[in-house]
Amino acid sequence: MANSNTAYGLRPVGLVGSASNSTGVTQYEIASNNTNAIFQYSIVVPLAAGVIDQAGATNGGTTQALGVLMGVEYQDSVQKKPVFLNYWPGSGSVSVDTNYPVKAFVADNPNQIFKVASDATLTNRATGQAAVFANATLGSSARTGSTDTGSSNSALSVSSIATTATLALRIVGIQDDPANNDYAAAGIPLLVRLSAHFNAPTSRFDSQTTATTTGL
Repeated sequence: MANSNTAYGLRPVGLVGSASNSTGVTQYEIASNNTNAIFQYSIVVPLAAGVIDQAGATNGGTTQALGVLMGVEYQDSVQKKPVFLNYWPGSGSVSVDTNYPVKAFVADNPNQIFKVASDATLTNRATGQAAVFANATLGSSARTGSTDTGSSNSALSVSSIATTATLALRIVGIQDDPANNDYAAAGIPLLVRLSAHFNAPTSRFDSQTTATTTGL
């Protein structure tokens, strides 16, 4: 039968090894005039202005990923009070008091493990297992989401799975989930980490500006 969950972005589920997973986040800022919608569980990248934006919004999509957006807080210019949302709708969709920062809370631990659904069939368990330790991207779904729920609609692009080092995601496992174990359908829950994290250069010779395709 078809899997119950087929697209929900990158949900934090644990950390590499036996480290304690506190689901902690770091506070950053989004430019108050940023018109891009940034959905919960979608990849964000750092900009030169000291703010964050959706993956692919800068340098042709080759800026290293900072993490995954978990939620935002901004001061509403009409209600005159703080508003908490699980995503950033874009400046044209909300009334923002620019005297206050737009706070963004990001799951930015370089060792974070995320769950992401496959966007297509993996054929069978053996084929799915063969994808472990390969790399992949989110494809065209990287910046999509629902304005009703605020959650990302992105999923791992099965057709992108390869050993290419510049791909955004490293597949590290498959989650055991009886409700989502139909390998002949989209929605297999794969465990991934961000291949090239802004806060963790891949080697001592790499800088934080090393190119990688963040989510695309």
